[in-house]
Parts: sequence; structure tokens; C-alpha cells
Amino acid sequence: MAKRGGFPGGMVPGNMNNLMKQAQRMQRQMEEQQKELEEKEFTATAGGSAVTVTMTGKRELKSIVLSEEVVDPEDIEMLQDLIVAAVNEVIRQVDEESNSNMAKLTGGLGGGFSL
Repeated sequence: MAKRGGFPGGMVPGNMNNLMKQAQRMQRQMEEQQKELEEKEFTATAGGSAVTVTMTGKRELKSIVLSEEVVDPEDIEMLQDLIVAAVNEVIRQVDEESNSNMAKLTGGLGGGFSL
């Protein structure tokens, strides 16, 4: 039997070029979406708005606002728990947006990518 020449899997050079162009386009789109995400701000609350946390898409904490009624020197643990809950919620929002953006780009290809 004679060996066949060409590209493995029967891929022709034109298809490879198209594939590379698509990959480059996807990379540019990912970079653009990452930049947009990093510039966006996310806000979450806990304890019925007793604690409000704002974070950027870069996961940089911008502010923590406490309502006066939640500041009880006798119950510091509750305040700490509310802050943790609000921070965790805002991080979840950032992750959700990041994952949603990736899913839009990859068209459900999977691969466990995250921005």
C-alpha cells in the first residue's frame, strides 16, 4: 500500500487557515470581553441591605457599606458573617458573568475555560 500524502485527518491547508483565523478572532473577542468584565462593577448585599459590597470584575474590592443598625458591639460575629456573605455573593456574580461570557464565545464547546 502506498502512503497518502497531505495533512493528517484529511485537513487541507485552506481549512487550516480558516481554523487559525477563527481561533484568532475568538482570542480577540475573549480579550475584549475580559477587558469589559474587568471594568464592570458588581454589587451584592446581605442581611436585607445591612451590608453592601462592591467589587470590580478584576475581583478588586471597591467598597463595603454598613448600615448603622447592623453595627452592634455586642454582636461582632453577625457583622462579620454578613460581610463574608456579601463578599462571597459578589464574587459569585463576577464568576457567573465570566462563565456566561466564555460560554457565548465557545458556543458550548466546554473545556472548562474561565476568564
